[in-house]
Amino acid sequence: MAEESDLEKTEPASPRRIEQAREEGQVPQSRELSTFFITMTGVATLWLLGDWMADRLFGLLRRSFAFEREMAFDHVLMLDGFNTLLSGALLTMMPLFLTLLVAAVASPIALGGLVFSPKALGPNFGRMNPLQGLARMFSVHGLAEMVKAILKSLLVGGVSAIVLWVNKDHLFDLMVEPLEVGMPDFADTVAFAALMITTSLGLLALMDVPFQLWQYHKKLRMTKEEVKREGKEQEGDPQVKGRIRAMQREMARRRMMSEVPKADVVVTNPTHFSVALKYDASRMAAPIVVAKGRGDLALKIREIARENKVAMLEAPPLARALYAHCELEQAVPATLFTAVAEVMAYVYQLNNWVAEGGLPPQPPAELPVPEGLDPGAPEE
Repeated sequence: MAEESDLEKTEPASPRRIEQAREEGQVPQSRELSTFFITMTGVATLWLLGDWMADRLFGLLRRSFAFEREMAFDHVLMLDGFNTLLSGALLTMMPLFLTLLVAAVASPIALGGLVFSPKALGPNFGRMNPLQGLARMFSVHGLAEMVKAILKSLLVGGVSAIVLWVNKDHLFDLMVEPLEVGMPDFADTVAFAALMITTSLGLLALMDVPFQLWQYHKKLRMTKEEVKREGKEQEGDPQVKGRIRAMQREMARRRMMSEVPKADVVVTNPTHFSVALKYDASRMAAPIVVAKGRGDLALKIREIARENKVAMLEAPPLARALYAHCELEQAVPATLFTAVAEVMAYVYQLNNWVAEGGLPPQPPAELPVPEGLDPGAPEE
């Protein structure tokens, strides 16, 4: 039962899942909202610019009935006249075309936002499969679309019938009115009917938009397993991250060990801590820590130092202080300068003794480590 519940899509879509769907061109869409936007825009444009457009079109119509004798014998003049009338008609209708185009583009953006997906433009041969087409027709979505189409037909037809029934006497009166009076009166009646039909389409859009949003988010629902997998992908698999950290630590350890042969001295404690120091007066303002470790790592540092004949000095308080307060590739703190300076002086004396012979230098005793810097010092 637990496995079945993990496979059921019961979890809401994550932001990443929604973003992936948008990249594939999947956004909520409502045909009813688009129809309402376009219809309302067309009605509003005709309401505002209808008189101007009608006057220009009537003027073009009158010009089209005017026939000059020269045009009958010259097809060039006839074509020029036709082009003039056609361009005039197109320019007159251009405001309507432009507003409808803007409405057609703005209606999907209002619901799903602005999305450009190259994937959605690619061919989808699966949609050409007749079996899938039949499956979509008889699916829940197809049934819902059929119900909406029937409801739209009933709503628009019902509103139209009501408008015609209410204005039936007025429509009959138009037949006896003069043309100059009847045409504007008829235009007002048509505009009122269009407004009522558009309003009914708006009510249908108000019902369709929540349904489309619900269906869109239902389609993008995820199983619990998908949510877990996505969380791992975003945060990183703990096992993979652990292996990466282990590899990084190993690489850092190897890099640190490669610096031990270049060190001037290794300060030890004598078994728990080891800190390798290097100093180049021409390039460094103070000695730097090139390697440090405790436990097995400290033993490994001492082993490499012995193999490469690097000087070692047993100074437990200083070793503990350097390990606790110094970072790799960083200079020793000023509070430990005095103690480290004595160590470096001993190293130089030791190198001279190895090169020239004589009496071996005595290692420094009781190096001055300020109080509070040695984490292993006994409490008073």
